[in-house]
Amino acid sequence: MGKRFVRICLTVALCGLLETVSMGDEVVLPSQDSFHLILLAGQSNMAGRGDMEGPRVESNPQVLALDKEGRWVVAKDPLHWDKSVAGVGLGLSFAREYLKDHPGVTIGLIPAACGGSPISSWEAGAYFDQTDSHPYDDALKRVSRATQDGTLKGVLWHQGESDSHEGLSDLYEAKLEGLIKRFRVEWDREDLPVILGQLGQFEVKWGKHIEEVNRATKRVAKRLEHVGFVSSKNLESKGDALHFSSAALQEFGKRYYGRFKRASR
Repeated sequence: MGKRFVRICLTVALCGLLETVSMGDEVVLPSQDSFHLILLAGQSNMAGRGDMEGPRVESNPQVLALDKEGRWVVAKDPLHWDKSVAGVGLGLSFAREYLKDHPGVTIGLIPAACGGSPISSWEAGAYFDQTDSHPYDDALKRVSRATQDGTLKGVLWHQGESDSHEGLSDLYEAKLEGLIKRFRVEWDREDLPVILGQLGQFEVKWGKHIEEVNRATKRVAKRLEHVGFVSSKNLESKGDALHFSSAALQEFGKRYYGRFKRASR
């Protein structure tokens, strides 16, 4: 048939010539231009810690995810496997909104977030022991694998809780700006949209350092072109004053897409 196949378990479905087509155990990927890729990077709130018993976004054959072994599968929560507590995240709700404006494409989510990872671990060669991984290097490898099949359209980033401490928060702005610039150099995309999410505004405050990280994130988004800042206003915690609830993460994904649309112009 001249198509590329990825083996996954699916019910027979036909979604159009330019969309993902599933036939029994096989998925036919669309053309490279019609396969839009989004990198999910950062730490636990991007990896997803929402309760799996809570509300979830239904699977859609037009939304795929790159699994741990580098295979395309129909996307469903949890998208990540960084830690055993991985749960509902914001990627699927972002994808659902994306499809409303791009009905003829397939979306490929590239999970690469690592719960607990400080921004210092998002540098070339850096090792993060909690997930036994090299967050930055691994993300590059996964994007390299994914772009064999599709076209990278943007990066969704949520991180900073691990840097909301004395001696770290004041370094965050320079490190975040440096990371965005490295991503763009790596993929030769000066205009690559990068969307940055605000840390949780929960009732239990962490002190001044979390505010410093949020302010730094907002300044970077304002200074760099095609970079957007997403507010976390009124998004609830799952109860630990650290992670967003399932419902909050799904709303956050919608907000990410709203900001992505503006940053992509």
